[in-house]
Amino acid sequence: MKKVRFGLVGTNFITEWVLEGARQDKRFEAQAVCSRSRDRAEMFASRHNIPLKFTSLEEMVASDQIDAVYIATPNHMHAPQSILCMKHGKHVLCEKPLASNAREAEEMISTARRYGVTLMEAMKTTLTPNFRRVMENMDRLGKVRRYFSSYCQYSSRYDKFKEGIVLNAFNPELSNGAIMDIGVYTIYPMVVLFGEPQRVMASGIRLSSGADGEGSAIFSYPEMEASVIYSKISDGSLPSEIQGEDGTVALSSINMMEQVTFRPRGTNSAGGRGVKAPIEDWTVLSDKNGYYHEIAEFIDLVLAGRPESDINSHANSLATLRVIDEIRRQTGIVFPAD
Repeated sequence: MKKVRFGLVGTNFITEWVLEGARQDKRFEAQAVCSRSRDRAEMFASRHNIPLKFTSLEEMVASDQIDAVYIATPNHMHAPQSILCMKHGKHVLCEKPLASNAREAEEMISTARRYGVTLMEAMKTTLTPNFRRVMENMDRLGKVRRYFSSYCQYSSRYDKFKEGIVLNAFNPELSNGAIMDIGVYTIYPMVVLFGEPQRVMASGIRLSSGADGEGSAIFSYPEMEASVIYSKISDGSLPSEIQGEDGTVALSSINMMEQVTFRPRGTNSAGGRGVKAPIEDWTVLSDKNGYYHEIAEFIDLVLAGRPESDINSHANSLATLRVIDEIRRQTGIVFPAD
């Protein structure tokens, strides 16, 4: 079996989660880990049985024992690190958001094309079987009139922030904040399904650090509207919906895609008459970790010599960042990378 040898950049909890899912794909091989701290690199490698350890990304990408790199560092490092890896002929799977802004993403995409390597954003939800089920059955909704998505999750780092300690999650120097860490989950599926909106109207709360704590946006399309809400300073439990003239799809959580249901028009409507169509459970059960599917997609691309995913495509990643750039412009969120 052909394997893809990965170098992992970053040793945080996201890398732990991705590694768990990645090892469900027998073609995945964790070959190296890179961390600024030698001790952290050694500990992570020992815990996960990874043979090579590096404290220099330049040294890691110079190795001929690595085919691809997974990048899970702070957002402001995504573009420079990805570009360095690709210039050394390494394929890159980069955590979401792909870059700090659309300008950086354009440079990453042009570098991937110049050096003939695969580049993909690690947006896990749009590659899950449940989201694919939605994509394949969009015609059941009829003409779509509204997309609504919500992801509000109180950050454990916010308590420290209120004590005057600014951790990475609320540090704009690292291109962090609610729209980048949480809001992107609500926008990316919208772009995959409907493309880039014609108009954006956004509002939000800017914290004392300069990062956003929460926000909302309304998007205009030729024959539909879309709206999203996101927050790192409050909790929410609203499902996300795609509303069509013939029915509505409900997604239990936009960041996990664990359950999907379809309600034909008239189902359970108050005061409705006549025979009502039953609610359909579109959920696809899987024994795979939630991160498995993005790894499998990426490995498929690498082994097939394809530069990008059809779903997590360069165009979708770039359009999402253009939308986020406009939201940040309207809400006054500025990064050094801009």
